[in-house]
Amino acid sequence: MRSPRSLVGGSPAAAHAITFDGRELPALPGQSVAAVLWGAGILAWRTTREGGAPRGAFCGIGSCYDCLVTVNGRPNQRACLVPARPGDSVTTQEGTGRAELAV
Repeated sequence: MRSPRSLVGGSPAAAHAITFDGRELPALPGQSVAAVLWGAGILAWRTTREGGAPRGAFCGIGSCYDCLVTVNGRPNQRACLVPARPGDSVTTQEGTGRAELAV
């Protein structure tokens, strides 16, 4: 049977790991942080500023900002656009992601 993969002879590169809230997750090169989280069954990874409602990916193209996460200590990263790199530490973002600036 012919498939796109058989035609080009490609195969996925070796998986690597990222962590999400301390949990190790497998990731493939080229996957976004959102794709890794979806693949692990995680659908929400931030809370809203007011009310603390759960949010995850909505548009998937970086327009809506619903998928914000903290990556390697850097808040407000759009999970649908950020590539998952080996050893990345991703954490749930609560509110603005800048607790140190809260009044």
